[in-house]
Amino acid sequence: MFPLRDENPTLGASLVTFLIIGLNALVWVFIQGLGSDFSLAASICEYGLIPGELLGTALPGTKVPLGDGLACVLAADASVWSVVTSMFMHGGWFHIVGNMWFLALFGDNVEDAMGKVRFILFYLLCGVAAAALQMVTDPRSVVPMVGASGAISGVMGAYAVLFPRAPVHVLVFFGFYITRFVVPAFLMLGYWFVIQLLGGIPALAGAGGGVAFWAHVGGFVAGVALAKLLCSTERSAACRARRGRTEQMVQRYQRD
Repeated sequence: MFPLRDENPTLGASLVTFLIIGLNALVWVFIQGLGSDFSLAASICEYGLIPGELLGTALPGTKVPLGDGLACVLAADASVWSVVTSMFMHGGWFHIVGNMWFLALFGDNVEDAMGKVRFILFYLLCGVAAAALQMVTDPRSVVPMVGASGAISGVMGAYAVLFPRAPVHVLVFFGFYITRFVVPAFLMLGYWFVIQLLGGIPALAGAGGGVAFWAHVGGFVAGVALAKLLCSTERSAACRARRGRTEQMVQRYQRD
């Protein structure tokens, strides 16, 4: 399932969500050079999170190939700030566009429910939780971790808790046949979470690919756990009213 849009109105402008999107875009342009080989490799090496380097489980001086004759040399004094900076790095156009699409789709309502300051805290905490679980599951990895997907997974987890029955328009692929459905958010997001769990199982046996599935799982679980805790008290009535409206929308789609 690929989400196209949701039917879930907000109370105001989602300034923080679009500020985060803008910051990621600026980093992609001015630090990662729009994905040019050298700039991309240098940014991933400098600002990406390498579990083995940060935890000291990999030897300093180890060379990690990054393609086209480029390599990242592990340092002995990795910065803990790479946990945060890695959240604003991406590995390619598809990576950043896909992440920002999901953030724009689900972030506005979660920000609306929490308020701007709490949403910033929530976003960062989910990103840290995502990185932590990925490091726990593969502490010796020397593959750089980059991307906002861990934090965005937290946003998706919170959305599933706060707006479980919000209608989400999704594309569904059956081989070469593509169709569109409207499904409740918990179904689409639950399906996505199961896919991350299944994708992460091979990584536990050392057969992982290039996707940090356990970071997605960690972020999502953190989002679920923090959703109600950080939902602003003064906005709780509005959250309930909005959920009531989405219930009516679901019933309308079911009748149609």
